[in-house]
Amino acid sequence: MTLLQFLRHARQVHLQFLAGTLSEPPIYVLGNPSADLDSIISAIVYSYCANNRLPTTTPRPHIPLLNLPNIPAGPELYRLRPEFVTALWLSTNFPALSLNERFDDSSDSAGNVLREHILTTADFAQSLKDQSIARKLDVDTTLVDWNALPERVDGADGKGSLGGILSEVTFHAIGCIDHHVDEDFMPNKEALPTGQPLIIQPGPGSCASLITNDMNKRGFWTVATSSADDFAQVAKLALAPILIDTSNLTAEGKVTDVDVQAVEFLRPQPGGDYPWNMEKFYDQILAAKQNSLDRLTLHEILDRDYKEWTETAKSDQSITLGFCSSVKPIRWVIEKAGGPQEFLDGVRSFATSGGRQLDVVVVMTSFTSSENQFSRELFICVVGDKGLAGIEKFVAHTASHLGLAEWTALDSTVVDVSEEEIRSTLNGDKGIWRALWVQKDTKASRKQVAPLLRDAVSKL
Repeated sequence: MTLLQFLRHARQVHLQFLAGTLSEPPIYVLGNPSADLDSIISAIVYSYCANNRLPTTTPRPHIPLLNLPNIPAGPELYRLRPEFVTALWLSTNFPALSLNERFDDSSDSAGNVLREHILTTADFAQSLKDQSIARKLDVDTTLVDWNALPERVDGADGKGSLGGILSEVTFHAIGCIDHHVDEDFMPNKEALPTGQPLIIQPGPGSCASLITNDMNKRGFWTVATSSADDFAQVAKLALAPILIDTSNLTAEGKVTDVDVQAVEFLRPQPGGDYPWNMEKFYDQILAAKQNSLDRLTLHEILDRDYKEWTETAKSDQSITLGFCSSVKPIRWVIEKAGGPQEFLDGVRSFATSGGRQLDVVVVMTSFTSSENQFSRELFICVVGDKGLAGIEKFVAHTASHLGLAEWTALDSTVVDVSEEEIRSTLNGDKGIWRALWVQKDTKASRKQVAPLLRDAVSKL
Protein backbone atom coordinates (compact mmCIF):
# COMPACT_ATOMS: atom_id res chain seq x y z
CA MET A 1 0.00 0.00 0.00
CA THR A 2 1.48 3.34 -1.00
CA LEU A 3 1.57 6.17 1.50
CA LEU A 4 -1.23 8.07 -0.25
CA GLN A 5 -3.34 4.93 -0.56
CA PHE A 6 -3.00 4.42 3.18
CA LEU A 7 -3.91 8.02 3.98
CA ARG A 8 -6.98 7.95 1.74
CA HIS A 9 -8.08 4.65 3.28
CA ALA A 10 -7.55 5.96 6.83
CA ARG A 11 -9.81 8.93 6.10
CA GLN A 12 -12.49 6.58 4.79
CA VAL A 13 -12.16 4.38 7.89
CA HIS A 14 -12.81 7.46 10.03
CA LEU A 15 -16.07 8.17 8.21
CA GLN A 16 -17.10 4.52 8.44
CA PHE A 17 -16.46 4.58 12.18
CA LEU A 18 -18.69 7.62 12.66
CA ALA A 19 -21.37 6.03 10.49
CA GLY A 20 -21.31 2.91 12.67
CA THR A 21 -20.38 0.57 9.81
CA LEU A 22 -16.95 -0.44 11.10
CA SER A 23 -16.60 -3.83 12.77
CA GLU A 24 -13.93 -2.61 15.18
CA PRO A 25 -13.13 0.89 16.43
CA PRO A 26 -9.98 2.55 15.07
CA ILE A 27 -7.13 4.06 17.04
CA TYR A 28 -6.56 7.75 16.31
CA VAL A 29 -2.88 8.75 16.37
CA LEU A 30 -2.79 12.30 17.65
CA GLY A 31 0.12 14.74 17.68
CA ASN A 32 0.52 17.84 19.79
CA PRO A 33 -1.36 21.14 19.22
CA SER A 34 1.62 22.96 17.71
CA ALA A 35 1.11 20.60 14.72
CA ASP A 36 4.67 21.16 13.57
CA LEU A 37 6.49 18.97 11.06
CA ASP A 38 7.59 16.44 13.68
CA SER A 39 4.13 16.14 15.21
CA ILE A 40 2.32 15.72 11.87
CA ILE A 41 4.74 13.24 10.35
CA SER A 42 5.13 11.25 13.56
CA ALA A 43 1.36 10.64 13.53
CA ILE A 44 1.42 9.54 9.88
CA VAL A 45 4.49 7.29 10.09
CA TYR A 46 3.36 5.59 13.29
CA SER A 47 -0.14 5.04 11.86
CA TYR A 48 1.23 3.49 8.68
CA CYS A 49 3.53 1.08 10.51
CA ALA A 50 1.14 0.15 13.36
CA ASN A 51 -2.02 -0.11 11.23
CA ASN A 52 -3.76 -3.45 11.89
CA ARG A 53 -0.70 -4.65 13.84
CA LEU A 54 -1.29 -3.10 17.26
CA PRO A 55 -2.45 -3.91 19.87
CA THR A 56 -0.70 -7.21 19.32
CA THR A 57 -3.58 -9.42 20.50
CA THR A 58 -6.37 -7.37 18.89
CA PRO A 59 -4.90 -5.39 15.94
CA ARG A 60 -6.96 -2.40 14.81
CA PRO A 61 -6.96 0.28 12.10
CA HIS A 62 -4.93 3.41 12.84
CA ILE A 63 -5.87 6.91 11.68
CA PRO A 64 -3.42 9.84 11.79
CA LEU A 65 -5.20 12.90 13.21
CA LEU A 66 -3.54 16.29 12.77
CA ASN A 67 -4.17 18.50 15.80
CA LEU A 68 -5.42 21.58 13.94
CA PRO A 69 -8.78 22.71 15.36
CA ASN A 70 -9.22 25.64 12.97
CA ILE A 71 -7.67 24.30 9.78
CA PRO A 72 -9.44 21.77 7.54
CA ALA A 73 -7.33 19.70 5.17
CA GLY A 74 -7.08 21.54 1.85
CA PRO A 75 -5.55 24.76 0.50
CA GLU A 76 -5.46 26.38 3.97
CA LEU A 77 -3.35 23.51 5.27
CA TYR A 78 -1.03 24.01 2.29
CA ARG A 79 -0.72 27.74 3.09
CA LEU A 80 -0.13 27.27 6.81
CA ARG A 81 2.08 24.14 6.75
CA PRO A 82 4.00 24.34 3.43
CA GLU A 83 7.00 22.43 4.78
CA PHE A 84 4.79 19.42 5.51
CA VAL A 85 3.28 19.51 2.03
CA THR A 86 6.76 19.79 0.50
CA ALA A 87 7.89 16.76 2.52
CA LEU A 88 4.80 14.79 1.44
CA TRP A 89 5.30 15.79 -2.20
CA LEU A 90 8.99 14.87 -2.22
CA SER A 91 8.20 11.57 -0.50
CA THR A 92 5.39 10.45 -2.81
CA ASN A 93 6.17 12.01 -6.20
CA PHE A 94 9.83 11.24 -6.85
CA PRO A 95 8.70 9.02 -8.34
CA ALA A 96 4.92 8.71 -8.04
CA LEU A 97 4.15 5.01 -7.84
CA SER A 98 0.92 5.39 -9.84
CA LEU A 99 -0.39 8.01 -12.27
CA ASN A 100 -3.33 9.00 -10.08
CA GLU A 101 -0.98 9.87 -7.20
CA ARG A 102 0.86 12.62 -9.02
CA PHE A 103 0.33 16.15 -7.80
CA ASP A 104 2.09 19.50 -7.91
CA ASP A 105 3.52 21.43 -4.99
CA SER A 106 0.91 24.15 -5.47
CA SER A 107 -2.16 25.37 -3.60
CA ASP A 108 -4.73 23.96 -6.02
CA SER A 109 -3.10 20.62 -6.78
CA ALA A 110 -1.77 19.85 -3.30
CA GLY A 111 -4.89 21.30 -1.70
CA ASN A 112 -7.07 18.72 -3.45
CA VAL A 113 -4.75 15.89 -2.38
CA LEU A 114 -4.77 17.08 1.23
CA ARG A 115 -8.56 17.30 1.27
CA GLU A 116 -8.86 13.67 0.17
CA HIS A 117 -6.04 12.16 2.22
CA ILE A 118 -5.58 14.11 5.47
CA LEU A 119 -7.77 14.38 8.58
CA THR A 120 -7.46 17.31 10.98
CA THR A 121 -9.33 17.87 14.22
CA ALA A 122 -11.31 20.57 12.37
CA ASP A 123 -12.32 17.91 9.82
CA PHE A 124 -13.24 15.55 12.67
CA ALA A 125 -15.56 18.17 14.17
CA GLN A 126 -17.10 18.90 10.76
CA SER A 127 -17.74 15.23 10.06
CA LEU A 128 -19.58 14.98 13.39
CA LYS A 129 -21.85 17.79 12.21
CA ASP A 130 -22.25 16.32 8.72
CA GLN A 131 -23.39 13.00 10.16
CA SER A 132 -25.55 14.69 12.81
CA ILE A 133 -23.76 12.94 15.65
CA ALA A 134 -24.90 14.76 18.76
CA ARG A 135 -24.00 12.10 21.31
CA LYS A 136 -20.77 12.13 23.26
CA LEU A 137 -18.13 10.04 21.55
CA ASP A 138 -15.41 7.93 23.14
CA VAL A 139 -12.35 7.09 21.02
CA ASP A 140 -9.00 5.46 21.64
CA THR A 141 -5.81 7.32 20.80
CA THR A 142 -2.06 6.92 20.75
CA LEU A 143 -0.29 10.17 21.55
CA VAL A 144 2.85 11.08 19.61
CA ASP A 145 5.14 14.06 20.23
CA TRP A 146 3.31 14.84 23.47
CA ASN A 147 2.15 12.82 26.44
CA ALA A 148 -0.83 14.63 27.98
CA LEU A 149 -4.18 15.84 26.71
CA PRO A 150 -5.02 19.42 27.73
CA GLU A 151 -8.17 18.59 29.70
CA ARG A 152 -8.42 15.53 31.95
CA VAL A 153 -11.80 13.79 32.04
CA ASP A 154 -13.08 12.34 35.32
CA GLY A 155 -9.57 12.69 36.74
CA ALA A 156 -8.62 9.37 35.17
CA ASP A 157 -5.14 8.58 33.87
CA GLY A 158 -5.02 8.71 30.09
CA LYS A 159 -8.56 10.02 29.72
CA GLY A 160 -8.95 13.53 28.36
CA SER A 161 -10.45 16.00 25.94
CA LEU A 162 -9.12 18.48 23.41
CA GLY A 163 -11.82 20.95 24.36
CA GLY A 164 -13.08 23.53 21.89
CA ILE A 165 -14.83 22.14 18.84
CA LEU A 166 -14.18 18.56 19.97
CA SER A 167 -15.26 19.05 23.59
CA GLU A 168 -17.83 16.27 23.23
CA VAL A 169 -15.17 13.72 22.26
CA THR A 170 -13.36 11.86 25.04
CA PHE A 171 -9.99 10.44 24.06
CA HIS A 172 -8.62 7.40 25.88
CA ALA A 173 -4.83 7.41 25.51
CA ILE A 174 -3.83 3.75 25.14
CA GLY A 175 -0.26 4.37 23.94
CA CYS A 176 2.36 7.09 23.70
CA ILE A 177 5.71 7.84 22.06
CA ASP A 178 7.17 11.21 23.00
CA HIS A 179 10.41 13.11 23.61
CA HIS A 180 9.11 15.76 26.04
CA VAL A 181 9.05 15.93 29.84
CA ASP A 182 6.59 13.45 31.36
CA GLU A 183 3.33 15.20 32.33
CA ASP A 184 2.12 12.25 34.46
CA PHE A 185 -1.00 11.78 32.35
CA MET A 186 -0.52 8.33 30.86
CA PRO A 187 -1.59 5.13 32.69
CA ASN A 188 1.04 2.60 33.69
CA LYS A 189 2.18 0.32 30.90
CA GLU A 190 0.49 -2.64 32.61
CA ALA A 191 -2.86 -0.90 32.17
CA LEU A 192 -2.42 -0.51 28.39
CA PRO A 193 -3.54 -3.06 25.78
CA THR A 194 -0.93 -5.69 24.98
CA GLY A 195 1.95 -4.37 22.89
CA GLN A 196 0.96 -0.72 23.05
CA PRO A 197 3.98 1.60 23.35
CA LEU A 198 4.71 3.76 26.36
CA ILE A 199 7.92 5.58 25.47
CA ILE A 200 8.46 8.99 27.08
CA GLN A 201 12.12 9.77 26.55
CA PRO A 202 13.26 13.40 26.67
CA GLY A 203 16.44 14.06 24.73
CA PRO A 204 16.14 13.00 21.09
CA GLY A 205 15.85 15.87 18.64
CA SER A 206 12.82 14.33 16.93
CA CYS A 207 9.91 12.19 18.04
CA ALA A 208 10.04 10.59 14.59
CA SER A 209 13.41 9.11 15.59
CA LEU A 210 11.85 7.30 18.55
CA ILE A 211 8.99 6.05 16.37
CA THR A 212 11.34 4.86 13.62
CA ASN A 213 13.50 2.90 16.02
CA ASP A 214 10.56 1.37 17.89
CA MET A 215 8.79 0.31 14.69
CA ASN A 216 12.07 -1.14 13.40
CA LYS A 217 12.64 -3.04 16.65
CA ARG A 218 9.17 -4.55 16.32
CA GLY A 219 9.75 -5.52 12.68
CA PHE A 220 6.98 -3.20 11.46
CA TRP A 221 8.94 -1.71 8.56
CA THR A 222 7.86 -4.60 6.36
CA VAL A 223 4.35 -5.85 5.59
CA ALA A 224 2.93 -8.24 3.01
CA THR A 225 0.64 -5.60 1.48
CA SER A 226 3.44 -3.07 0.96
CA SER A 227 6.46 -3.18 -1.34
CA ALA A 228 9.96 -1.83 -0.78
CA ASP A 229 8.98 1.19 -2.89
CA ASP A 230 5.97 1.80 -0.66
CA PHE A 231 8.14 1.82 2.44
CA ALA A 232 10.69 4.01 0.68
CA GLN A 233 8.03 6.72 0.63
CA VAL A 234 7.39 6.32 4.35
CA ALA A 235 11.13 6.32 5.06
CA LYS A 236 11.59 9.59 3.19
CA LEU A 237 8.71 11.17 5.07
CA ALA A 238 10.10 10.00 8.41
CA LEU A 239 13.49 11.50 7.59
CA ALA A 240 12.02 14.98 7.03
CA PRO A 241 11.37 16.00 10.68
CA ILE A 242 14.48 14.23 11.96
CA LEU A 243 16.72 16.18 9.57
CA ILE A 244 14.89 19.48 10.12
CA ASP A 245 14.80 19.25 13.91
CA THR A 246 18.49 18.32 14.14
CA SER A 247 19.72 20.67 11.37
CA ASN A 248 20.74 17.69 9.28
CA LEU A 249 22.31 16.01 12.35
CA THR A 250 24.54 19.03 13.01
CA ALA A 251 22.65 20.82 15.82
CA GLU A 252 24.83 20.75 18.90
CA GLY A 253 22.93 19.55 21.94
CA LYS A 254 19.95 18.26 19.95
CA VAL A 255 21.39 15.22 18.18
CA THR A 256 21.38 11.97 20.13
CA ASP A 257 22.27 8.38 19.29
CA VAL A 258 18.53 7.81 18.83
CA ASP A 259 18.45 10.33 15.96
CA VAL A 260 21.65 9.02 14.35
CA GLN A 261 20.41 5.44 14.55
CA ALA A 262 17.10 6.39 12.92
CA VAL A 263 18.79 8.21 10.04
CA GLU A 264 21.22 5.35 9.48
CA PHE A 265 18.26 2.98 9.21
CA LEU A 266 16.08 5.22 7.02
CA ARG A 267 18.61 6.74 4.64
CA PRO A 268 19.29 3.63 2.48
CA GLN A 269 15.62 2.73 2.04
CA PRO A 270 14.69 5.24 -0.71
CA GLY A 271 17.56 3.94 -2.89
CA GLY A 272 17.24 1.07 -5.33
CA ASP A 273 16.13 1.99 -8.84
CA TYR A 274 15.29 5.57 -7.85
CA PRO A 275 18.33 7.76 -7.09
CA TRP A 276 17.82 10.41 -4.46
CA ASN A 277 19.91 13.01 -2.67
CA MET A 278 19.23 13.38 1.05
CA GLU A 279 21.06 16.71 1.24
CA LYS A 280 18.87 18.20 -1.49
CA PHE A 281 15.80 16.71 0.18
CA TYR A 282 16.74 18.45 3.43
CA ASP A 283 17.49 21.76 1.71
CA GLN A 284 14.12 21.82 -0.07
CA ILE A 285 12.14 21.18 3.10
CA LEU A 286 14.25 23.66 5.08
CA ALA A 287 13.60 26.35 2.46
CA ALA A 288 9.86 25.68 2.65
CA LYS A 289 9.97 25.99 6.44
CA GLN A 290 12.04 29.17 6.44
CA ASN A 291 9.63 30.81 4.01
CA SER A 292 6.53 29.42 5.70
CA LEU A 293 5.60 32.68 7.45
CA ASP A 294 5.65 34.90 4.39
CA ARG A 295 1.90 34.73 3.65
CA LEU A 296 0.69 34.75 7.26
CA THR A 297 -0.81 37.48 9.43
CA LEU A 298 0.71 38.27 12.83
CA HIS A 299 -1.96 36.19 14.60
CA GLU A 300 -1.29 33.27 12.25
CA ILE A 301 2.46 33.56 12.88
CA LEU A 302 1.90 33.42 16.65
CA ASP A 303 -0.59 30.56 16.32
CA ARG A 304 1.39 28.52 13.80
CA ASP A 305 3.68 26.74 16.26
CA TYR A 306 1.84 27.34 19.51
CA LYS A 307 1.48 25.47 22.79
CA GLU A 308 -0.47 26.36 25.88
CA TRP A 309 -0.34 25.28 29.51
CA THR A 310 -2.39 26.16 32.58
CA GLU A 311 -0.52 25.88 35.87
CA THR A 312 -2.05 25.91 39.32
CA ALA A 313 0.16 27.78 41.78
CA LYS A 314 0.47 26.84 45.44
CA SER A 315 -1.97 29.69 46.11
CA ASP A 316 -4.55 27.74 44.00
CA GLN A 317 -4.40 30.51 41.43
CA SER A 318 -4.53 29.25 37.82
CA ILE A 319 -2.12 30.88 35.36
CA THR A 320 -2.26 30.19 31.62
CA LEU A 321 0.88 30.49 29.50
CA GLY A 322 0.93 30.58 25.71
CA PHE A 323 4.24 29.75 24.03
CA CYS A 324 4.74 30.77 20.38
CA SER A 325 7.71 29.78 18.22
CA SER A 326 8.93 31.55 15.09
CA VAL A 327 11.54 30.59 12.51
CA LYS A 328 12.01 34.27 11.68
CA PRO A 329 13.81 36.88 13.85
CA ILE A 330 11.81 39.26 15.99
CA ARG A 331 12.57 42.23 13.74
CA TRP A 332 11.02 40.37 10.81
CA VAL A 333 7.90 39.66 12.85
CA ILE A 334 7.76 43.29 14.02
CA GLU A 335 8.00 44.49 10.43
CA LYS A 336 5.19 42.08 9.51
CA ALA A 337 3.05 43.56 12.30
CA GLY A 338 3.71 47.15 11.17
CA GLY A 339 6.01 48.25 13.98
CA PRO A 340 6.94 47.56 17.64
CA GLN A 341 3.75 48.98 19.14
CA GLU A 342 1.61 47.16 16.58
CA PHE A 343 3.45 43.95 17.45
CA LEU A 344 2.83 44.49 21.16
CA ASP A 345 -0.84 45.29 20.54
CA GLY A 346 -1.07 42.17 18.38
CA VAL A 347 0.38 40.00 21.16
CA ARG A 348 -2.18 41.38 23.61
CA SER A 349 -4.97 40.75 21.10
CA PHE A 350 -3.73 37.22 20.44
CA ALA A 351 -3.92 36.47 24.17
CA THR A 352 -7.72 36.82 24.12
CA SER A 353 -8.53 35.64 20.59
CA GLY A 354 -9.81 32.24 19.52
CA GLY A 355 -11.14 31.44 22.97
CA ARG A 356 -7.75 31.97 24.62
CA GLN A 357 -7.46 33.60 28.02
CA LEU A 358 -3.71 33.89 28.45
CA ASP A 359 -1.96 35.51 31.37
CA VAL A 360 1.49 35.23 29.78
CA VAL A 361 2.57 35.15 26.14
CA VAL A 362 6.04 33.93 25.21
CA VAL A 363 7.57 34.28 21.75
CA MET A 364 10.77 32.36 21.02
CA THR A 365 12.53 32.86 17.70
CA SER A 366 15.14 30.58 16.14
CA PHE A 367 16.97 31.43 12.93
CA THR A 368 20.36 31.63 11.24
CA SER A 369 21.89 35.09 11.60
CA SER A 370 23.53 37.16 8.88
CA GLU A 371 26.86 35.80 10.22
CA ASN A 372 25.58 32.26 9.60
CA GLN A 373 25.18 31.60 13.32
CA PHE A 374 22.16 29.79 14.75
CA SER A 375 20.44 32.29 17.03
CA ARG A 376 17.56 32.57 19.47
CA GLU A 377 15.57 35.45 20.90
CA LEU A 378 13.07 35.37 23.76
CA PHE A 379 10.17 37.76 24.36
CA ILE A 380 7.86 37.48 27.38
CA CYS A 381 4.75 39.57 27.94
CA VAL A 382 2.51 39.39 31.02
CA VAL A 383 -0.83 40.35 29.51
CA GLY A 384 -3.12 39.44 32.41
CA ASP A 385 -3.22 40.32 36.06
CA LYS A 386 -1.56 37.05 37.10
CA GLY A 387 1.79 35.45 36.56
CA LEU A 388 4.16 38.40 36.96
CA ALA A 389 5.73 37.10 40.17
CA GLY A 390 6.38 33.75 38.48
CA ILE A 391 7.96 35.35 35.42
CA GLU A 392 10.20 37.55 37.60
CA LYS A 393 11.21 34.40 39.47
CA PHE A 394 11.95 32.66 36.18
CA VAL A 395 14.15 35.56 35.02
CA ALA A 396 16.02 35.75 38.33
CA HIS A 397 16.75 32.02 38.39
CA THR A 398 17.41 31.27 34.73
CA ALA A 399 18.71 34.44 33.05
CA SER A 400 22.30 33.40 33.60
CA HIS A 401 21.64 29.75 32.71
CA LEU A 402 19.92 30.65 29.42
CA GLY A 403 22.33 33.48 28.66
CA LEU A 404 19.60 36.12 28.46
CA ALA A 405 21.26 39.32 27.30
CA GLU A 406 20.14 42.78 26.22
CA TRP A 407 18.53 42.48 22.84
CA THR A 408 20.35 43.63 19.75
CA ALA A 409 19.56 42.70 16.17
CA LEU A 410 21.35 39.55 14.99
CA ASP A 411 19.77 39.43 11.54
CA SER A 412 20.07 41.51 8.41
CA THR A 413 16.37 42.36 8.15
CA VAL A 414 15.98 45.92 6.84
CA VAL A 415 13.27 47.74 8.78
CA ASP A 416 12.25 51.36 9.16
CA VAL A 417 12.35 51.26 12.94
CA SER A 418 15.48 51.61 15.06
CA GLU A 419 16.80 48.98 17.41
CA GLU A 420 16.42 51.44 20.27
CA GLU A 421 12.70 51.88 19.54
CA ILE A 422 12.25 48.10 19.54
CA ARG A 423 14.08 47.83 22.87
CA SER A 424 12.12 50.67 24.49
CA THR A 425 8.75 49.38 23.28
CA LEU A 426 9.28 45.71 24.08
CA ASN A 427 10.91 46.22 27.46
CA GLY A 428 9.13 47.87 30.37
CA ASP A 429 6.43 47.57 33.00
CA LYS A 430 4.05 50.43 32.24
CA GLY A 431 0.62 49.05 31.47
CA ILE A 432 1.94 45.53 31.00
CA TRP A 433 5.25 43.92 31.91
CA ARG A 434 7.31 42.77 28.91
CA ALA A 435 10.93 41.98 28.12
CA LEU A 436 12.98 41.04 25.07
CA TRP A 437 16.35 39.28 25.11
CA VAL A 438 18.90 37.59 22.96
CA GLN A 439 19.15 34.02 24.25
CA LYS A 440 22.80 33.04 24.03
CA ASP A 441 22.19 29.43 25.05
CA THR A 442 20.89 28.36 21.66
CA LYS A 443 20.70 24.71 22.72
CA ALA A 444 17.71 25.48 24.95
CA SER A 445 14.59 25.26 22.78
CA ARG A 446 10.97 25.49 23.88
CA LYS A 447 11.29 21.90 25.05
CA GLN A 448 13.73 23.11 27.73
CA VAL A 449 12.51 26.68 28.37
CA ALA A 450 8.78 25.97 28.76
CA PRO A 451 9.22 23.57 31.71
CA LEU A 452 11.37 26.18 33.48
CA LEU A 453 8.64 28.80 33.03
CA ARG A 454 5.90 26.44 34.12
CA ASP A 455 7.86 25.38 37.18
CA ALA A 456 8.48 28.98 38.25
CA VAL A 457 4.79 29.84 37.93
CA SER A 458 3.52 26.72 39.67
CA LYS A 459 5.66 27.31 42.76
CA LEU A 460 4.24 30.72 43.59
